[in-house]
Amino acid sequence: MGLMGRLAQTVLDEGGRAVGIIPRALLNREVAHTGLSELVVTDSMHERKTEMASRADGFIAAPGGLGTLEEFFEVLTWSQLGLHGKPCGLLDVNGYFQHLVDLLDRVRREGFMQEAHRRMVIVEKTPTALLDRMERYIPPPVPQWIEEAHV
Repeated sequence: MGLMGRLAQTVLDEGGRAVGIIPRALLNREVAHTGLSELVVTDSMHERKTEMASRADGFIAAPGGLGTLEEFFEVLTWSQLGLHGKPCGLLDVNGYFQHLVDLLDRVRREGFMQEAHRRMVIVEKTPTALLDRMERYIPPPVPQWIEEAHV
């Protein structure tokens, strides 16, 4: 259903493999795509996100709502903490994410984010450009968060 369903169907139509991961509670409330290459049903949203993260080579947020933003910021935070080194990208279709990018820039300017962490968010307007940059992504070293003098 929606953008995710259309994307999955396009992948399948072009001969690709599309995997869906859905918690059982949502499976009962939503219509799952029945033609996927694989449909994984989990017991919780947390298990769903863990399964997605373990299978992914990187993470892309396309225009979406709160769930999209929550999942994107969670994997971005995991990257910031050094729990994975996978690229995190925003597909900025028609400037959809521009205000979010502006906010991230402000967070950096105000000192709540290191420049290396701001650069972890890859933003492009087209899928090809985004995938090209994600393919070249090199994660920053994980910094020491608190200096000894501040403890």
